[in-house]
Amino acid sequence: MQQQLRTDLTAAMRARDAVAVAALRSALAAIGNAEAVPVVPDGGATSSSEHVAGARVGLGAAEAPRRALSADDVAALVRAEATERGAAAEQMAALGRPEVAERLRAEAAVLARYLPPQRNAAR
Repeated sequence: MQQQLRTDLTAAMRARDAVAVAALRSALAAIGNAEAVPVVPDGGATSSSEHVAGARVGLGAAEAPRRALSADDVAALVRAEATERGAAAEQMAALGRPEVAERLRAEAAVLARYLPPQRNAAR
């Protein structure tokens, strides 16, 4: 799903579709943030810089490990982004900002295209 989001972001940028670009960038940023591994103080660096306390030096010092997300994790993040936009649209509509609410609903619709259909839990 991440590769499809990136591909569609490029296409949306070429088409100058601001709504899709905003929605896809936000979703990809949320996925990137979820993949980030928390920084551990004094992460076991064998040597440090004399100029910056706690800085790592040497080969691979700039490499940061990433967490591998499953397809379900990615779908849950995209679903959360879409839900967040829907809730924000309702708030904006209640505050008398229909143009902002419409944009947020459009972004939620863009993200909803990437989600699998919801199963009915009341079977």
